[in-house]
Amino acid sequence: MGERDDYRFLDIKDAITSINQKVSLIGVIIECGFPKTTRGTDCFCTIKIVDGSYEKPGLPVNMFAEHFGMLPHVASFGDIIQLSNVMMKTHGGEVYAVFNKKSSTFAIYDRNDSEGFLPYQTYPIFIQRDVDKKLITRMRKWFIDLQFDEDSNNFSLMRELKEGKFADLACKVIHVQEFKGEWMGFLWDGTDAHPSSISSRLEDEKNNPLPLQPEQLHLSRDILSTFPTLGTVLRVVFDQGTKKHGLHLLHIGKWMKFINVYCDVNGGFWRGSFTPLTKFRYTHDKDRIVLERERLYNEREGLKFGRNPYWSFPLTFPITGVNYKDSTGCYFNGCSYISRGYS
Repeated sequence: MGERDDYRFLDIKDAITSINQKVSLIGVIIECGFPKTTRGTDCFCTIKIVDGSYEKPGLPVNMFAEHFGMLPHVASFGDIIQLSNVMMKTHGGEVYAVFNKKSSTFAIYDRNDSEGFLPYQTYPIFIQRDVDKKLITRMRKWFIDLQFDEDSNNFSLMRELKEGKFADLACKVIHVQEFKGEWMGFLWDGTDAHPSSISSRLEDEKNNPLPLQPEQLHLSRDILSTFPTLGTVLRVVFDQGTKKHGLHLLHIGKWMKFINVYCDVNGGFWRGSFTPLTKFRYTHDKDRIVLERERLYNEREGLKFGRNPYWSFPLTFPITGVNYKDSTGCYFNGCSYISRGYS
């Protein structure tokens, strides 16, 4: 990525020193945010790109357009975007690029199509040139070996969720399903969320008991049989500001990183929400965080008491004893408290 072309594409490391100048860039998309409307009539979204000169932390690009259809619709993380005439800016010590709806252009290419050079999405005023093919080929070859490892301390485990707080999560997508027009994702990392508190009067519970599943349309037995038998599966909904956008990026069976997921408790179940602040981030199958999560799960599965929830330690005696003087002569089998959710 060190060469310059007549088309004047810059490496990102050079572009970040060109503050208040227009530049042309090409990079791999590693992060996407949900599209939003501005205070005016425009809409915008933020993507993050990397290249061989600037893998970390990546360059944010604020994309502006007249309507959602003109914003980038990224088919898959790792796809390549070509940006022309974007303005380099800085705010609060962070450098970013700004896509102007009138003077900038973009084109997005599939990362895997080694011989194809037709972008699957272009901005209306984009013009493709022969020099693009060389740049796209070079970027595809570079991306094959990309390992984008991050500090695991920056991502919470399920067992660390806090009610009413945002969390960054690294999870496996277990399932995605629609419930009467509302979409829900099911995420898992092998650990157990803490049991949630339920504030309910006995009389209310008698007349309107809490459901075993919060969804109006229950998951089928066939789907439930594919869920892991250990660890909490977190339900995640798309709030009103994010409906359907980014849904295609949730690939069942794949690990992903989610930035700013709002966590709360609904009907006794832990629930996450994808809000306009949420971002999806590229995650390699051999990512260090993924390997750590899988190792923790495999170690837990091999332990004698590995199927006990994390929060049940130290282990309690499995039989509840009752003082015979205060009892009716019966003993009750004790059981560990299972948190509401798939655990």
